[in-house]
Amino acid sequence: MCTAAAYQTNDHYFGRNLDYDISYGEEVCITPRNFPFTFRHTSTINSHYAIIGIAYVPQLANTSTGEALDSTNSTTNPNEYPLYYDAINEKGLGIAGLNFVGNATYYQPIDGQDNITQFELIPWILSQCATIDEAKVLFSRINLTDTPFNNQLPVAELHWILSDTTGACVVVESVSNGLKIHDNPIGILTNNPPFDKQLLQLSNYQHLSAQDPENKFAPDIKFNTYSRGMGGIGLPGDLSSESRFAKAAFTKLNSLPTRDDELSSVSQFFHILGSVDQQNGCCDLGDHRYEHTLYTSCYNLEQGIFYYTTYNNHQISATKLHNADLNATTLTHHPIIETEQVNYLN
Repeated sequence: MCTAAAYQTNDHYFGRNLDYDISYGEEVCITPRNFPFTFRHTSTINSHYAIIGIAYVPQLANTSTGEALDSTNSTTNPNEYPLYYDAINEKGLGIAGLNFVGNATYYQPIDGQDNITQFELIPWILSQCATIDEAKVLFSRINLTDTPFNNQLPVAELHWILSDTTGACVVVESVSNGLKIHDNPIGILTNNPPFDKQLLQLSNYQHLSAQDPENKFAPDIKFNTYSRGMGGIGLPGDLSSESRFAKAAFTKLNSLPTRDDELSSVSQFFHILGSVDQQNGCCDLGDHRYEHTLYTSCYNLEQGIFYYTTYNNHQISATKLHNADLNATTLTHHPIIETEQVNYLN
């Protein structure tokens, strides 16, 4: 399961917790403007916006056999294809895909529509769109298909959150009655239920604030506050997707950075998602498997900077998109740093 957020201070920030029990070897991945994006049911895009994010980078599969293609078939490294979990492009549009098991519905190709597979959605949108308004135009023509990447990687059941430098935020869900685009005024997304129901359940917490509660239970009886931090009393704290949605929304909408600068904003973003991160051992999936927060990502949409931490490394690492060769033809990717970095003072 996962939690994603869009957050604004002087700049706009976007990112997510990736909560799962195993890693697939995801890496920091930059797709330059001239890397050819191939698509299963539509034409290749040879020139596009540059993209940075977290991706698993497997070999491109032969669509008929599911086997890996021979790298001698092209001079542009056809063995590699970035399966992005979350990413932004050079124009400041960001997308993250979150588990939506049991509700996501994909379809067979339909004539007259842009037939895009689930794993192609992020590159399809980020390669062509600078804003959410532009993305909405593409979404109006998209039919999300159930084509797997290969025989070893089945179709993932996802929904997506998007944000851009205007502050706009939407959620996209392909469900049994079609593709739905929901405006997201909260700037938070978790997993199930569908987003409109997640939003509705926030009504249960509208009495909460950052201030100490006012006694409306029995105004004639004096109740003493016995602790600081009682303003949010009643806010859920378990690891379910509905509870994480409510807690992350309250935290994001009430939290403030300690200073007016980039690093304080980035730090605050990590604190927001840290309010709902998952600790290994607390979500038992059986068979000695435990869901935990594998990584947390944070993107500055204006500056094209990607920050991240991992479960075993709390030091923030960063990669600047605009420091890369954005006119290259091949992917740049490197493993995320998993070992804790400690600043020893003596």
